[in-house]
Amino acid sequence: MEFSEHLPWRSRGYLPHVDAVGELQMITYRLADSLPRSEIEKLKLELEGHPEKVRSRVSRLRVEELLDSGLGCCALARPDVAKVVEDTFLKFDSEKYELLHWCIMPNHVHVLIRPYISLGLIVQSWKSYTGRWALQNNQRLGLGIQGECFWMREYWDRFIRNLEHFENAVSYIRANPVKARLCANPEDWRWGSAWSGR
Repeated sequence: MEFSEHLPWRSRGYLPHVDAVGELQMITYRLADSLPRSEIEKLKLELEGHPEKVRSRVSRLRVEELLDSGLGCCALARPDVAKVVEDTFLKFDSEKYELLHWCIMPNHVHVLIRPYISLGLIVQSWKSYTGRWALQNNQRLGLGIQGECFWMREYWDRFIRNLEHFENAVSYIRANPVKARLCANPEDWRWGSAWSGR
C-alpha cells in the first residue's frame, strides 16, 4: 500500500480539501440539520481565546460528540434510507473508486475509498442521488426533513498519510456506532463494512 505525505490543498467553500486521484481518502459528511446553529454558536464561544491548533482539535472532537449524540431528524437511522445510501456506495465500487470501509450513522456517514476520479465528483454524486431520493420520499416515509436540503453542502476529507493513519481511520469508522452506543460490537451495526465482513 502506497501513501503520500504531502499533497496540495484547495478549497471549494469554507473547508480545505485534498482531491488527488489514487490517494486513500476518509470522507465524512452529514445531514443538513445534524448540527443546529445554536450548537455551533455555543462551540464558537467555547473555543474563543484558545490557540488555533487547540481550537481545531477541540472543535473536531466536539463536532464528533455532537454528531454522535443524534441531533436532527436522523433520517439515516431508517433502514430504507440507510439502504439507499449504502447501495449508492456499492454501485460504483471498482468503477469510480475502491470502496474499503464505510459506516452510515443516524445523521452522518464515514467512507474510506481510493478514488479513481475526482473526489468532489464522487461525493457530489452520492449526495445528489441520495438527497433527491430522501426529499422525494420525505413525506411518505415521515423522515422529518425540514426545508429543501438533505445533506450539508460541504464534506470533510482526510487523505491517508501512512499505514498507522490508515489503521486509525479504519478503527474509527468501525468503532463509531459502538462509541455512539448504537451497538455493542462493530459487526453488530448493519449499516457498515464491519457488518458486511469487509
